[in-house]
Amino acid sequence: MSSRIQPVANLKEYFKDALHGALANQRLAVEDQTEHYVVNLLTLFARSEALFEHTAEGLRVKPLVVMLSEALEAHSRTERDRGLQRLGDVSLFVAGFFARGFARKLIDIDYHIAMGGCAYGTLARRLVPPGAPQAAAARRGRVLGQVFAELAEKFQPMVDALNELSEAGYAHSHKDILRLYELWVKTGSRRSYALLKRLGVEPTAHPGTAPGVLH
Repeated sequence: MSSRIQPVANLKEYFKDALHGALANQRLAVEDQTEHYVVNLLTLFARSEALFEHTAEGLRVKPLVVMLSEALEAHSRTERDRGLQRLGDVSLFVAGFFARGFARKLIDIDYHIAMGGCAYGTLARRLVPPGAPQAAAARRGRVLGQVFAELAEKFQPMVDALNELSEAGYAHSHKDILRLYELWVKTGSRRSYALLKRLGVEPTAHPGTAPGVLH
């Protein structure tokens, strides 16, 4: 085990290089500010206290439906946007790094993809409303709104890239076929499809669909 541990001097630089490589391997092109946002997200959630919350049962990731409810019931627009951002961030990180851990659970990765994509999409629409003047859009965080819009549009491919990053060094075998097939059917994961082909399987069912927008 110790021989597989590699020391990292700068965690942010590590995630920057690793994510850039994974995006290239997945042929996923994103804007620089979007890549920068995801790198910061990975660096933040590398600290357990940033991802987990204290509950009566101990440290837990708050259920996504609870996050959504709290965001929609927030007393201010700022609190609502912060709640939606947290929902999108947690969904992306969990789906990206714990995809194999969802097997045989009631709530699967497609649920996180749908919730996270919807949260980011809603934020993008609020921050950069159609037809808004340039100055007004800038005050609402135009650049951040564009980041959220791209993450909403490319949520599933970004999850694939994070899956690759999280599984660095893991060699898929025939025992993974069923799970990979489930992921492809539920999410349309191009990475899962490619891995299935590599394992000698030709998927035939229709893959999952993209998430929508919360209102």
